[in-house]
Amino acid sequence: MPLSALEILTSDALEGVAHGFFTRKGGASSGIFAGLNCGTGSSDLAEVVQINRARVAEAMGGPLITVHQVHSPDVATITGPHQGSVPEADAMVTATPGLVLGILTADCQPVLFADRAAGVVGAAHAGWRGTRDGVLEATLEAMEALGARRPDITAVIGPTISQAAYEVGPEFVYAFTDDDREAARFFAQGKDDRALFDLPAYALWRLRAAGVGHAEWTRHCTYRDPARFYSYRRTTHAAEADYGRLISCIRL
Repeated sequence: MPLSALEILTSDALEGVAHGFFTRKGGASSGIFAGLNCGTGSSDLAEVVQINRARVAEAMGGPLITVHQVHSPDVATITGPHQGSVPEADAMVTATPGLVLGILTADCQPVLFADRAAGVVGAAHAGWRGTRDGVLEATLEAMEALGARRPDITAVIGPTISQAAYEVGPEFVYAFTDDDREAARFFAQGKDDRALFDLPAYALWRLRAAGVGHAEWTRHCTYRDPARFYSYRRTTHAAEADYGRLISCIRL
C-alpha cells in the first residue's frame, strides 16, 4: 500500500518540524482493528502491527521509538534507539536529530512539543491521570534540561476525547477538585450525578500555566469519528473485545 494512503494530521503551529497525528487510515490491520493499529499491547496480529509501525517510520523518515506507557508522569530522554528493554514512561524528549518519537493513544491526549530555536522536541501520552499528575510539566522540565526555553516551546494536543463524549462519575470529579478547586471549571453537568470532563481544555490550562509559548488542540474528537480514530470508550460502549491504538509522532 502506498504511503499516500496514510492520513496524517498536522498543525501549522509546528510548521518546520516533522510531525504527524496519524489516523487509522492506510494500515494493514483488519476486523475491529481495521486500519493503522500501532499498538503492540493489543490482541491484533503482531506481524501486522509491525507492518503498520514500519509504514509510520517510513512516512516520518527515521527509526520509530516508543515507550511502555503506564499512565505516569515519567519522561524518558532519548538519545538513540532502545538497547534492551523498553522503558516505562509516558513521555519522551530528545535533542538528537532523526529520531521519531511516537506516542500511542485511544482517547487519551497525544501532545507534541517543539522548541525550534533550541532543537528539542517531545511527545507525551496525557490521559486524565497523567495530566493531573504532571506529565506535561515533567515533559517541559525534561526539555529544559536539554536546552529548551518554555517561552519558545509550542505544544499541540492531537485527537482526543471531547467533553461531550467524556461522561464521568462524582468520584472522578473529586479526584481533581479535592486538590484544586479551580479544576471544577472543566466539568459540565451531565445526567443525574454524572459530569462531562473537558480533558483538552484542562491540559491547555496546565500547559499555559506552566509558561509554554503556544498551546492548542487540533479539535478532533476520537469518540465521535470512528472512521478516522480508535476510541477505548467507544469500544467499551459497543462491547467490542479490543481496540486499536493511534500513533502521533515528532522528529527533529
